[in-house]
Formats: sequence, C-alpha cells, structure tokens
Amino acid sequence: MASLLDEKIKFLEEKANNIRRSIVEMLLEAGSGHSAGPLGMADIFALLYFHILKHDPKNPSWPERDRVILSNGHICPVLYAAMAHSGYFPIEELKTLRKFGSRLQGHPHREWLPGIETSSGPLGSGLSQAVGMAIANRMNDGKSDDKWFYCLMGDGELDCGQVWEAIMMAGREKLHNIIGIIDRNNIQIDGFTEDIMPLDSLRDKFESFNWHVLEVDGHNFDSINDAIGQAQAMFSKPSVIIAHTIPGKGVEFMERKFEWHGKPPNKDEAKEALNQLRTLGGKIKSEHE
Repeated sequence: MASLLDEKIKFLEEKANNIRRSIVEMLLEAGSGHSAGPLGMADIFALLYFHILKHDPKNPSWPERDRVILSNGHICPVLYAAMAHSGYFPIEELKTLRKFGSRLQGHPHREWLPGIETSSGPLGSGLSQAVGMAIANRMNDGKSDDKWFYCLMGDGELDCGQVWEAIMMAGREKLHNIIGIIDRNNIQIDGFTEDIMPLDSLRDKFESFNWHVLEVDGHNFDSINDAIGQAQAMFSKPSVIIAHTIPGKGVEFMERKFEWHGKPPNKDEAKEALNQLRTLGGKIKSEHE
C-alpha cells in the first residue's frame, strides 16, 4: 500500500481530532461510559473509515463492503463517532449515547443501527464472530479474497480463553482475509494488564498459531497504513496488527491512567479536554483565533 501524502495525513489528523471531540461531548452528555480506549483508538478508526474501508455509508448493507467487528464493544463511542462523521447518521445523534430508546447503546446493537455488523457485550467473542463470517464468506462465494474482516480487540480481553480458540481456528483455516487489530494500551478496568494477567509476548503467541504479526505505533498513520497493506498482501495466513496506543490520547490528564478506562468526564473535565483537543497540539488553528 502506497505511503500517505502529507495532505492526506493532515486530513486524517483533523478527522481523528473531530472524533475525539465528539467522544468527549457524548460521554459528558451520557454521564457514563468509557473514555480511555475510545480516545486511544481514534487515529485507527479515522484511518479505517476515511481511507481503508470499502464501504458506503448511504448503503450500509452493500454486500461487497468490508466488515468491521468491534469485539471490545465498550469502546463504541469511537465507532459511533467515526460512523457519524462518515455519514452513517447525523452527528447530532451522538449525544443520545446510552439514552433510553437510543440507537447508540453502551455496547453496539446490530439490529438497531445500520452499519453495525455484530452486537457486542461479552468480551472475547468478536474474533470468533469474525472467523465465522470469513468461513461463511468462503463457503457462500467459493472465494475468500473479495472483502476484508477487520476485528478490533482490546488487549485486556485477550485474557478470555475463547479468543485463543478463535486464533487457533483462523490459523488452521488460513483465513488470510481476517486482519485483527489489537489495542495494546496496557490497561484494563482495574489495573495495568501486566499486573493482572501478563500477556507478553503476544507476537510469539500469535506466531505459534500460524498468524502473521505486525507491530505499530497506533498513532502513526503511515505505519498503520503500511501494516494494513502488508496484511492484505498475506495470502497464506491471518494477520494481526498489535497497535501500541496511549489510552486517553489527546487529553493529558487521562493519558496512560487505567482509572479512565470506564469513567466519563464531568463538566469541568470535559471543558478542559475539549480545550486541549481544540487546536490539535497547535497543528491547526483554534476556531477562536
């Protein structure tokens, strides 16, 4: 996959910043939800929805679309924000997050919101769903290279045994059109991952089950784009991209703090967060300048 031009990277930075601002605004309005993971994954979702995916927001059921399976469903604010900014539904609807009767529940509900591929809730089940989809695609079409199945996973959910059953199955079936993306932010709800259930070395574990493994800085658009290109060029095995991210990225008082895994900002905290995000670290001008 060709390197991104500077103009494209600037475009993606602005999209990611808009997504982060929407995340803060919707969590403040909801008064509940997860902050750190969604902010940390904003760059990856911006790249997926504004550069990588084959999709049509005006026709969410287009059969030839790529599939996004969000296994760690609690980071859905970043998914909802990326979808809204892509045109799946009005941006104003984001402020209905977690409201009674809203299409934007605390975990994605596929029957309620077009463009959601799977409902999620119990951690560790997304990769099994992706494996099932990829095998069904192969059986139904007689081919397996016409669409990609991107499975987003949190590192904490790799504690779940079901994930490793799916990893074994995907490796055995050589499901090369599955691209797993792990949010390696080193935190889970009650502590750092290595203190609760050590995961390293993820590379060695995945490779032992016949996966192609790549590791990237999860905030470097060029590196992520290149890794996805390498994964798409792999025709003999599934690929996983271990994306090293900063939880709470963009909001200094949230960054790298597991206490923000499952907590929304209050009014003052949201105001400070939005002030920090407004100018994207000085790269773009404030609306008040």
